[in-house]
Amino acid sequence: MSADPYDLIVLGAGSAARAGAQKASDEHGAKVALIESTRWGGSCPNVACKPTKAYLVVAELVHDINRLAHVVGIDVGPAHADLARVKARKDALKKPQDEWVKQLHEQGYDTYDGQAELVAADTVRVDDEELGAERILIATGSRTAIPPIEGIDDIDWIDHVSALELTELPESLLVVGGGPVGLELGQAFSRFGSQVTVVHSGDHLAPRTDEQAADELAGALQEEGIELVMSSRVQRVEKNGDGVAATIVPKEGEGSREVRVTHVLLASGRVPNVEALNLERIGIESHRAGIVVNEHLRTSVEGIWAAGDVTGLAQLTPIAQYQARLAVDDMFTDDAPAADYSVLPTSIFTDPEVAGAGLTEAQARAEGLEFETSEHHGVQRAAFIEAKHVLYKLVFERESRRVRGIHVVARNAGDIVQGFSLAMKLGATVDDIAWMHHVYPTFGEGLKAAAEKARPVPVSA
Repeated sequence: MSADPYDLIVLGAGSAARAGAQKASDEHGAKVALIESTRWGGSCPNVACKPTKAYLVVAELVHDINRLAHVVGIDVGPAHADLARVKARKDALKKPQDEWVKQLHEQGYDTYDGQAELVAADTVRVDDEELGAERILIATGSRTAIPPIEGIDDIDWIDHVSALELTELPESLLVVGGGPVGLELGQAFSRFGSQVTVVHSGDHLAPRTDEQAADELAGALQEEGIELVMSSRVQRVEKNGDGVAATIVPKEGEGSREVRVTHVLLASGRVPNVEALNLERIGIESHRAGIVVNEHLRTSVEGIWAAGDVTGLAQLTPIAQYQARLAVDDMFTDDAPAADYSVLPTSIFTDPEVAGAGLTEAQARAEGLEFETSEHHGVQRAAFIEAKHVLYKLVFERESRRVRGIHVVARNAGDIVQGFSLAMKLGATVDDIAWMHHVYPTFGEGLKAAAEKARPVPVSA
């Protein structure tokens, strides 16, 4: 074992890991080590958030040139995406692995390449070396879940990582899963020119999204020629010449259909990277979604915390960073705040984007709230780009009129919801939003318009 134990050992080097390491070092003078087995920097900057959004920018530009340019008076030939060049630019935007390590060293951390294994609550093994630590933060992230589809191991499926390594456009693409990853990449490849079919097990796309907002998005995707197969699952896949034959069956009832495609994209969920950690040996409780933590990100073993995707709570980069900082507060102080996810803004970066914060209408109903909703469709900025699927929706308490949910389907929806989520956090009412000043013409003004349509407050006798 190393002679001098670390104040903190972080398992992983992604968003949660680096945020926790920085806070521990900068605010508490901690001696920190990070251990990484796969990619320094983690998924977000290397294979997820950043590179995928680079593709979405290209897809939106191709779409606007082909669908909008002639409408607004621009003469230009049809736009075509050269996937090899799109990939090359994506690769150029990424930080090389040695630069990640150099930067971590410059920040004063020790780094270890290899697979971490928990030996005890204060000991980690990396290859043949054992490291001691007063505190351990598990932030090993997650990876693509492989659904139980007959024959899946016999085909060369792709996921969000390998899809971004393609240099030739798929002729046709079957997307398994109608969540954020599947919808974003499915629409991008559709706009590049692939024939796309999305199979989703639920009745509505994007399960955590307000159903009305999800249906608005579905209409936009279908209008672009993307086939959505709802309440169904892929039962079987098998090689068929140069492609794949997939059998799709409904969740309920009888019948099946076969779809022949050149590529299959898996996007039906994530699994935590925990298998090599030996959690059971030292008594860390976990379940299928990840490591069990309390409101301070403590695991069931004293001295060990977990943050980020590995907890399975909310697999989003900002939440990973938030959790790691809360965990470090709990490690080094006596008055650390508890995690609060009550107003959590999220966005799916399709076009239009679908974003939300707080309660959906279904969640408000399930909680037994006395509530109302108000909505507005369309704003002038949307008309400029001939966007037909636009929604601004508020969920608010009937008596107090406090806003409990905000849902937007529009370009820049994430930017809109992000700002208004603070108002909701501070207790804003639907009348506060209705009476606020706004900028015209903007995409954001639609929420004020929705608030103005809310049932007016009765005048006291």
